[in-house]
Amino acid sequence: MIERIVIENFKSFKKVDLRLGRLNLFIGTNASGKSNFFDALRVLQGIGNGFSIHEILDGKPKSATSEVWEPIRGGSTRATFSPGGEDQVTLFEVEGRFDAAPRTAWNYRIGFLAREGRLCLERLLAGTEIYDSSPISNNPLDPVFEVRYYGGKKGRQPHLKFEKARPVLAQMARGGNGKWTKGHSDFAARLAYALANMQRIDPSPTILRGYSLAHQIQRMGERGENFAALVRTICADSTAKAAFVSWLKEHRPAEVDDVDTLSGAVGEPLFMLQEGGREFPAPVLSDGTLRFAAITAAFFQPDLPEILTIEEIENAVHASRIRLLVELLRSQASQAKAQIMATTHSPIVLAWLKPDEYAATFFCKRDEQTGESQVSALTEIPRFREIVQKQPISDLFAEGWMETAL
Repeated sequence: MIERIVIENFKSFKKVDLRLGRLNLFIGTNASGKSNFFDALRVLQGIGNGFSIHEILDGKPKSATSEVWEPIRGGSTRATFSPGGEDQVTLFEVEGRFDAAPRTAWNYRIGFLAREGRLCLERLLAGTEIYDSSPISNNPLDPVFEVRYYGGKKGRQPHLKFEKARPVLAQMARGGNGKWTKGHSDFAARLAYALANMQRIDPSPTILRGYSLAHQIQRMGERGENFAALVRTICADSTAKAAFVSWLKEHRPAEVDDVDTLSGAVGEPLFMLQEGGREFPAPVLSDGTLRFAAITAAFFQPDLPEILTIEEIENAVHASRIRLLVELLRSQASQAKAQIMATTHSPIVLAWLKPDEYAATFFCKRDEQTGESQVSALTEIPRFREIVQKQPISDLFAEGWMETAL
């Protein structure tokens, strides 16, 4: 779980420093910085995957060992917050702890020049320092990037050389033939996997209505690819199926009896609901029903990611069912199944939040003059706690009070 993230000189962020929770909501007008924050998460995912700086920002074609990696919006030329056009160092710092034992705390920091695609600084801590580049003056013209390695031995700590276009974290995770300890290699691999193990969920009703190419899968695609195959996998586990069906029944309480899949000509699955003894295949179901079913199914994936990102969670969901959607996210986050990052434009979503969730609900605002995005927890907005006692939070958002308060 990521407990804190610092982003400097990335897209519309000059500097933001956020304390995150299990369930994190990002609100604000269009072009306020919400999607840029999700792009920052994708940079961390690319770092975990071991891609080079240019590959992370500009994309990577499919290879024998990896799928296609789509570029960050705008690529390396638009990755830096740079009102004057200069290429400044972009910095990310994240800290947290692992959910699974041992629950070790960690801190990771990386800085790079986007257009040049090279590292400028990097550091990894796990209670104590593992490596740090800051004590070394790396020359931009050098063919390698050096870090001071803290291997636990007394005396002068060795300097290690790494490829300068690729994060040290992933290079250390691959092992170093005795240059660093197996424990440090294993820790780097564990953190790299945690950062890489993110999933974006933005289900398309058009895709959800189609047959799946796979028969059973452990994780569906971000647009809902192979959704029916995932449902078939869920239905093979009676406990998971019962929980999945119970959420769908809450969404359509007077209608849903069961969930299953139909089979195509060669056995390919198609999502289907049973209602009143009749079968209703995906092509006849509403957009809202399909999106809710897909988002719900994501939490029952056998291969559940460390972090789930969901943009505009209320899309196609009827206003009367938004409370159920909030309860779904809340319940799954509380069970520590995944850390959730979601955006919303809906005042109704905010209306169903609990006061203890305000600290992990972030308001995004962009300065029209400088282009800088500010991201503030609701609890950091001046007088928020006082005002919210007098006026519903949904009204404060819909009427633009938060924008004027910052």
